[in-house]
Amino acid sequence: MKYFYGVLSILGIALPYMEFIPWIGENGFNLTLLLNEASQNRISAFAWLDVLVSAVVLIGFIIYEGKRVGIKYKWIPILGTLTVGVSLGLPLFLLLREIHMDKMKDRKSN
Repeated sequence: MKYFYGVLSILGIALPYMEFIPWIGENGFNLTLLLNEASQNRISAFAWLDVLVSAVVLIGFIIYEGKRVGIKYKWIPILGTLTVGVSLGLPLFLLLREIHMDKMKDRKSN
């Protein structure tokens, strides 16, 4: 699963930024234009609201589950969620959780 989550983390950065970086190249850091285009029609607003709710849920999950299980560096997937999105934050947190669980299993067997 670690490799699966690792590959998805990489794709979670690459795929969104393959669209975003050219847009920045064409329009610069024009936040007004970005918000206008993101909410240009109902389906765009639907998608962005879905992503926003998903990001809030994910951050809550990272904080709760990370504390419950004892995962270090919870801030990294939170930062990934805030800077890239759920497409990075979720697989990155699951990767960290998988690594943590493997370490805990190794400690128990020793």
